[in-house]
Order: sequence, then structure tokens, then C-alpha cells
Amino acid sequence: MLSLRHVHHIAIICSSYEVSKRFYTEILGFTVVGEYYRAERNSYKLDLALNDTYTLELFSFPDPPARVSGPEACGLRHLAFAVADIDDAVATLQKNGITPEPVRIDEYTGKRFTFFRDPDNLPLELYES
Repeated sequence: MLSLRHVHHIAIICSSYEVSKRFYTEILGFTVVGEYYRAERNSYKLDLALNDTYTLELFSFPDPPARVSGPEACGLRHLAFAVADIDDAVATLQKNGITPEPVRIDEYTGKRFTFFRDPDNLPLELYES
């Protein structure tokens, strides 16, 4: 068995670098750790942290194909973020023009959660903990 320590990072390819950069930094609150332009690939790589922990790599490539997010298919289902107050988080999303799904209750934990989409329609979850 591998001795995994933790998730190191999650990589996301976006269709519009500036739109996704704004979404992940100004709306979700990630901070920029490093930003790199790779001329040979005509590509940006943006390293992002959440609460001082390196978490996401945001990539741009010329004309990436769309990823099928629905109907649900094999592969990564969604990316979930813990929040202290789901109502406050939903209000922040709505203030920024993002309409999340109705808040639901996890039948196993009793915790509240909701789903919403990033600028490329990738499914994201907020989970109250």
C-alpha cells in the first residue's frame, strides 16, 4: 500500500484564463502562489492556495475541448469545499451572479450542502462543516 500523506493539488484546465482566474481568486478566495506563461505552449499556469495551502493549478491551453459534466459519467464527479456557514456562502455566490442549487441535507451526516458550477461548467460543492 502507498503511504499517501495528503492531496498535493488539483489541476483544472479552463477555457478563459482571465475569467477563471477572477472566479477562483475574487469569488472563491484562492490566493495566487505563482503565475507562469509558457510561450512554447501558449499556455498559462496559475498556482493557487486556499488558507496558505497550495491546492489548485489552473491551466489555459488554446482551444481545449469541452469536458462532459452531465449527465454524470465515469471520472471525477465534483470538487467540494468546506464552509463554516452555507447560507453566507450561498449569499456570496448569488451576489456574484452565481446561482447554486437549492441547499440540501446530507442524509448520513445531517450537514447542509449545495452545488454550483465554475465558468467552464465544472461541478463544485460547498459543504457546511
